[in-house]
Amino acid sequence: MDSDFLLDTTTAVGLYHTFAAGKPVIDYHCHLNPELIAEDYRFTDLTEIWLGGDHYKWRAMRANGIAEEYITGKKPAYEKFLKWAETVPYTMRNPLYHWTHLELSRIFGIDTTLNPSTAKDIYDTCTAKLQTPAFSVRSIMKRMNVEVVCTTDDPVDSLEHHRQIRESGFEVRVLPTWRPDKAMAIEDPAAYKAYITRLEEASGLSVLTFDDLLEALRRRHDFFAAEGCCVSDHGLDTFYAEPYTDAEIGRIFQKVREGRMPDSEELLKFRSAMLYELAAMDARSNWVQQFHVGALRNNNSRMFKRLGADTGFDGINDANYAAPMNRFFDRLESAGLLCKTILYNLNPKDNEAMVVNAYNFNDGSVPGKMQYGASWWFLDQLDGIERQINALSALGLLSRFIGMLTDSRSFLSYPRHEYFRRILCNIIGRDVESGRLPLQELPVIGKMVGDISYTNAKNYFGW
Repeated sequence: MDSDFLLDTTTAVGLYHTFAAGKPVIDYHCHLNPELIAEDYRFTDLTEIWLGGDHYKWRAMRANGIAEEYITGKKPAYEKFLKWAETVPYTMRNPLYHWTHLELSRIFGIDTTLNPSTAKDIYDTCTAKLQTPAFSVRSIMKRMNVEVVCTTDDPVDSLEHHRQIRESGFEVRVLPTWRPDKAMAIEDPAAYKAYITRLEEASGLSVLTFDDLLEALRRRHDFFAAEGCCVSDHGLDTFYAEPYTDAEIGRIFQKVREGRMPDSEELLKFRSAMLYELAAMDARSNWVQQFHVGALRNNNSRMFKRLGADTGFDGINDANYAAPMNRFFDRLESAGLLCKTILYNLNPKDNEAMVVNAYNFNDGSVPGKMQYGASWWFLDQLDGIERQINALSALGLLSRFIGMLTDSRSFLSYPRHEYFRRILCNIIGRDVESGRLPLQELPVIGKMVGDISYTNAKNYFGW
């Protein structure tokens, strides 16, 4: 993993080091904890910062035969780390192998391969560094040249930590992202009732009707906007665009508020209404909306009961959502309420369909208004990134792409931006040297690389 890692041609090397490597990081979608940034947290040891909450690593450890007590259990931190070091040699050709060593190199300055024989020295060295101010959360972000971070936040969140970060004068902009998925989740009436209670407290409004629900969400939407938010995000299994009437939605809401389970048709209608109303709020505030589509969550019921969500038991769904996606965007477009939109798919079979159908709704008002987003989750590896870039290149405008994000809970994940930029430069470098792109246009090509790495995102979001 030297300076020319993943760069197969002379042109790729030149493009990366001249136009991509030095660009700041705009991480417009992640799951970092803003409280840790607010307090400039220092992690206790390498296990805490590297293995805590990282379900990518947890899945690999389980696949390697590591007992759960060393993954999410109560074994000592160093023993957990040793089990990860034992697993790393078995991750060759998995992106974890590259990410692990990029993070060791770029953040800790360690270029030794991690395995059981090197584990103690690496653990001791990194843990010692983590005790110093130079490796606090904020220091790591500045070292990795981070300019903007967007966290993921529920409408009921107070955003107090974002305010604290902003008022502290921290150089990195840390902005909230509106994630209202729980406001749509009527499939569990008891949990939904508890959520509505929290929404009432946050909004200062009694939510007795569906209209009250929308007004409470609008108040929180306005509050988020006042705190610097300009991005929303939805995690969906599919798009929802069923026909409904206002009277139907009102009755469904009352039914759920009374603790009764909605049937399948009512569930689809309610989600369709909510998705539309939430998108309308984003459009009226001139936000950017994001849709992450295609996860099949919490598949291992035994482990879900034991550990809860986001612990490494989610998968790729196989739904077909092209038709409802077009209906959904068409309804917004017809009402003049389709704002800038980023779409992510989790199933690679949907790459081309998502690009083509998203581009049905570009209207010439904004360059790259409808974005085919970065390769997401299980797809943010070498093959997945290449396939995403190639699908966008073949069917859209790669030059207008807003580039990579981490989608991570870890403060060590910023080298994923470097990983993406190297792959991008390698693809384009091959095209130049094979004659598919003109060598005499190298300055224009270099600008495209720089735009995708940084400038397009900065302009798209207005930062």
